[in-house]
Amino acid sequence: MPSVDEPNRDERVADERSNGAEEGGIPVTSASLALERPAVPQVVVWESMDEGMPVAAERETLTWDDFGGATRDLARGIVADRFAPDIVVAIARGGLLPAGAIAYGLGVKSCGALNVEFYTGIGTVLDAPEILPPDLDLSALPGKRVLLVDDVADSGRTLALAVQLLSDAGADVRSVCIYTKPGSIAMPDYSWRETDRWIDFPWSFRGTVVQEDAGLPAGA
Repeated sequence: MPSVDEPNRDERVADERSNGAEEGGIPVTSASLALERPAVPQVVVWESMDEGMPVAAERETLTWDDFGGATRDLARGIVADRFAPDIVVAIARGGLLPAGAIAYGLGVKSCGALNVEFYTGIGTVLDAPEILPPDLDLSALPGKRVLLVDDVADSGRTLALAVQLLSDAGADVRSVCIYTKPGSIAMPDYSWRETDRWIDFPWSFRGTVVQEDAGLPAGA
């Protein structure tokens, strides 16, 4: 049994970190401590849903803080894999914010977007993903390393279509998504987390401001 004078585990860890900083190690900051305890996205169980929403559905909620941590983690993974993209391409709309954050993390300034529509509502889709205008300038892609970014690989059909389109244009394509669903037919090269739940993203789960202010359920 330890004596009362013996420091507890937390005190020993703090001392070790302090000593490491004094001896030229990495300084211990609130940011470095946060990296040791990655945030876990909040899982919300909805007992009653708005019109059009499934009853008692279990959801995963990505917060803005989770989003920031996820995109930094993904950028570090891409750097560790030694893939240095020349261009970052977002699958709009869901991939726009992740693409911007990851492009900043990688120091890439050349960005573009593919406008793809597949989901028309919560759980409702078109027969097949459709490319919408304006078109991406594919003439700039031959021989380029392209990082394709989306928020989630759900069915994987949108991701597969976009990868094929960029590859056919002569690009060396890698793909990255924040989330991957286990049933996706196309798996991204980089992914932050896998889930089979519906995901509430911070930029979209409230719907439009018109829907929100009118108390209407969110659309796609």
